[in-house]
Amino acid sequence: MRTKSVGKKKINIVTLGCSKNVYDSEVLMSQLKANGKEVVHEDKGDIVVINTCGFIDNAKEESINTILDYVEAKNRGEVEKVFVTGCLSERYKPDLIKEIPDVDQYFGTRDLPILLKHLGADYKHELVGERLTTTPKHYAYLKISEGCDRPCSFCAIPLMRGGHISTPIEKLVREAQKLAKVGVKELILIAQDLTYYGLDIYKKRALGELLNELVKVEGIEWIRLHYAFPSGFPEDVLDIIREEPKVCNYIDIPLQHINSDLLKSMKRGTTHEKTDALLSKFREKVPDMAIRTTLIVGYPGETEERFQELKDWVREQKFDRLGCFTYSHEENTGAYVLEDDIPQEVKEARVEEIMELQSQISWEKNQQKIGQIYKCIFDRKEGNYFVGRTEYDSPDVDNTVLVSAENTYISIGEFALVKITSAEEFDLYGELI
Repeated sequence: MRTKSVGKKKINIVTLGCSKNVYDSEVLMSQLKANGKEVVHEDKGDIVVINTCGFIDNAKEESINTILDYVEAKNRGEVEKVFVTGCLSERYKPDLIKEIPDVDQYFGTRDLPILLKHLGADYKHELVGERLTTTPKHYAYLKISEGCDRPCSFCAIPLMRGGHISTPIEKLVREAQKLAKVGVKELILIAQDLTYYGLDIYKKRALGELLNELVKVEGIEWIRLHYAFPSGFPEDVLDIIREEPKVCNYIDIPLQHINSDLLKSMKRGTTHEKTDALLSKFREKVPDMAIRTTLIVGYPGETEERFQELKDWVREQKFDRLGCFTYSHEENTGAYVLEDDIPQEVKEARVEEIMELQSQISWEKNQQKIGQIYKCIFDRKEGNYFVGRTEYDSPDVDNTVLVSAENTYISIGEFALVKITSAEEFDLYGELI
């Protein structure tokens, strides 16, 4: 049977996990394309590269199942080679080699040049900042740093991503300019910890300086901040959010819990009182800001009383956006020495309680938006609706604005003014004005 020549092989990149992995896959695809390779994202290919997530149990399970699916496809002759990269591979490489030996090669999170070699490509330094974006053409993630120096006891990210390394401002500005030239209008700044940005290379927190340079990029209309850390938050950033129209009145700040004893065990560097003071400062300096947070329930030692404190606090703070996850007992993390003493069914019940509470809060907040006019960007058409977002909403995780497509046409990736006519827990309905 005649096989295809190496140059003709199509390489399929499969991305699992968070937006940082999306970014890494885009960089890999750009490098492959520059080497003359035919590359697709989550489509059919002769060679498969799976960019895995290893953060919590559910993510690990999804990554392993995906690897097994493609190994079976290889054994059936449907694909020729399967390569695995990313966080799961970084963290569990020896175990994976032993348990799933049919994978052709495993790579870590910082093995891009070696991975490219195995794909018959050379790492091109002149391409730093170039990406084949896999998101809709009008928004893109901009990863401003890699790794994390925080000691959070529940988190395995430093084991998989290494220590914090900031990307210099000038490189990020050049990358933003390139993205703007191909039609990107919204930049979503991502990192393991945005607020640590600059400490390693500038010896000071420089997120504010970075924002001041990015807002000068022509064509970029929205800049959104994801994954800020509560301890040591640079307050000048709040002034920029308030005063600079291009920086969305939005922040994603995972707070994880509110009980001071649990926060101490989690090594979060803050307390209930300090967290409340920070949130008050946010709302005082930027009254119109949407605050998104993420919580963990079922951490070791989370008694009913401590969980009730968390619930009362969520009810009191009325976050605009909130996600909640069950604690995952991860080996080699600081919390692994603690007893994982909350049954899984209790953890899941607590998630449901928090999300039910948040659903009611979101419904009440959305009712207040009826009659208001918002600038929205439209991501896609789905069924009979065009689906958009306000500046208070990030793609895939937050609320959407739905405009009927029956008598209206909206160009995908364009901005439009929408008057809200009705609202549900997580969706707003409106009409163009």
